[in-house]
Amino acid sequence: TGFYHQDEGKIWFDGKEITGSTPHKIYGLGLVRTFQLPQPFPKLTVLENLLTAYGGNPGDSFLRAPLRGKWLSQEGKATEMAFRALRLLDLDHLWNAPASNLSGGQMKLVEAGRAIMSGAKMILMDEPAAGINPKLAQEVFYHLKEMKEKMGVTFFIIEHRLELILQYVDYAYAMARGVIVSEGKPNEVLDDPVVVESYLGG
Repeated sequence: TGFYHQDEGKIWFDGKEITGSTPHKIYGLGLVRTFQLPQPFPKLTVLENLLTAYGGNPGDSFLRAPLRGKWLSQEGKATEMAFRALRLLDLDHLWNAPASNLSGGQMKLVEAGRAIMSGAKMILMDEPAAGINPKLAQEVFYHLKEMKEKMGVTFFIIEHRLELILQYVDYAYAMARGVIVSEGKPNEVLDDPVVVESYLGG
């Protein structure tokens, strides 16, 4: 996503080379990341947190802000999109709650919701199950899968808690010492002797 630079090779996304591109340019192409530690705006409501990520609203422009009639419908579309995301994430009942009142798992879902609001095509997530109990982690993965199926976004997730995530993914990669050692359907990767030996410890 532009925060770090590769040591070698080229990076392509959605048919375009993004090697060396700045984070905001990559973000604009629809490749968005969330962070392992959620970073919501604590004093804003859950709905407001999602709306902050919605781009292209003419009402945000200093010059156009007084022309309310020209951007009001766009603001309505943004709110409708946010509520759709909140329903899929099972957060719609908390739409007016301050983000500071949410659990760790709910904050991670808000992060995913904000990424969706940006118009993301692919969302990169770093260990969304980190720091939350197994039951809540499964709920997080379930809602992410719902969002993938209903809103057409791709999630690329780094996760070490394989027992929690594998049932929710379509395709998996296993890495060892910085090298991809196996890829394919989740069960195929998990049963791969190379993975058993190098990734799961034999």
